[in-house]
Amino acid sequence: MTRSLRSDAGRDLRPADRDARRGLRRDLYAAGAAALLVTAAVLTGRHIQSTRHTLFVHWPPLLAEWDPHLGPGTPAAVLLAAAGVAYGPSLAGRLPWRALLAAAWAASTAWILSLALVDGWQRGVAGRLTTREEYLRVVGRFHDIPAALRDFTHHIVAGTPDPWPAHVAGHPPGATLTFVLLDRAGLRGGGWAGLWCVLTGATACVAVLVAVRALAGEAFARRAAPFLVLAPAAVWTGTSADGWFAAAAAWAVALLALAVTRGSLPWAAASGLLFGLTCYLSYGLTLVALPGAAVLWTARDGVRGRPALLLALLAGLAVVPLLFTFAGFDWWTAYRLLVTRYHQGVGGTRPYGYWVWANLACTVLITGLATAAGLRRAVAALVRRASPAAVRPAVLVCAALLALLIADLSGMSKAETERIWLPFAVWLLPACAYLPRPRAWLTAQAALALLLNHLLLTGW
Repeated sequence: MTRSLRSDAGRDLRPADRDARRGLRRDLYAAGAAALLVTAAVLTGRHIQSTRHTLFVHWPPLLAEWDPHLGPGTPAAVLLAAAGVAYGPSLAGRLPWRALLAAAWAASTAWILSLALVDGWQRGVAGRLTTREEYLRVVGRFHDIPAALRDFTHHIVAGTPDPWPAHVAGHPPGATLTFVLLDRAGLRGGGWAGLWCVLTGATACVAVLVAVRALAGEAFARRAAPFLVLAPAAVWTGTSADGWFAAAAAWAVALLALAVTRGSLPWAAASGLLFGLTCYLSYGLTLVALPGAAVLWTARDGVRGRPALLLALLAGLAVVPLLFTFAGFDWWTAYRLLVTRYHQGVGGTRPYGYWVWANLACTVLITGLATAAGLRRAVAALVRRASPAAVRPAVLVCAALLALLIADLSGMSKAETERIWLPFAVWLLPACAYLPRPRAWLTAQAALALLLNHLLLTGW
């Protein structure tokens, strides 16, 4: 009898084992396909750049140069990677929730900063935002902020008197005003600007955890936490202004998730305020409306129960656009002029036929092979119509992926998407929570970040 029961139990487990092996095999296929995409982008890009010189990047598809090196941040980065892989999943599972959020922010800050310091303080942090095309070069031109805003559109197109540097012209003035206000507060220079981007950029992982917990439950958020901390995207979060943009956008979505799941009007208004600010940090971040719409759809019962949430959201959303408009800045006119400026520069020369798929290879490099495998499982959860706890984060992840694809097809993001798409990439990372054997995948994520940062000198 005992032998028969054991035999029956063994037969019962075999289908589950087969499903697990089949799932792992498909995960590896997805990761392998992502790796092949990167390989194709590297080889094809090197050929195009060496023969036609139209990509304007030295190590396609990334804006980087081959430069194997070590630096003062190397020991800390290696130690953090090893500790994150060894203890990250277990700590994420047992820390009290608020302690987990604090630990995630601290660990993310340390990870971003240690990777940046591989290039040294000046080259890796303090000098990043002071180069010829960056924001700090024009802080002195904003001594009269209202006048600068009224005059902003007159300097976007190349050939106009005193045209803005590329990054200033390429963004609404909210981006530049960030660093102007830091300067006014006494936090002057590239060091403070770089630290601002690192410290705020590290909060993006906390915002994603807050949103995922509100929509899908705490267990799923805890599984996602180590992947959000050890993301290869940290290489570009430190130090670029896009880390700050990613954080602002992430908190807009997170506060919306809190608002609709708790029925909170103040959270809805605060979310709208941040959505409005996000649109004045980067034109492309209007697409963050898609993850926002995913939140409203997944928590639609909460919205139906309290429709005033939408009114509070819209009221908050109107604040920043009205302030900039009354100050004399016309968002739509500026965007049309930016399109002209974009095609005047290298954006008008870079071949769309290469970048429309090579940009996706950049996304693989900032989110890692684990995310490619996790996306496969997220799509499968939607197709199978799995439990709400599995479907809700999948909807959010797929909405971010759709936003990224729209940005790609627009042709306004040819190259440098490894930093430009950070605000979308952070919402792809929760897909890793679907994966079994998290430590193996975490090892791959951390190793990719270390290799990228030590073999390449990234820039923008």
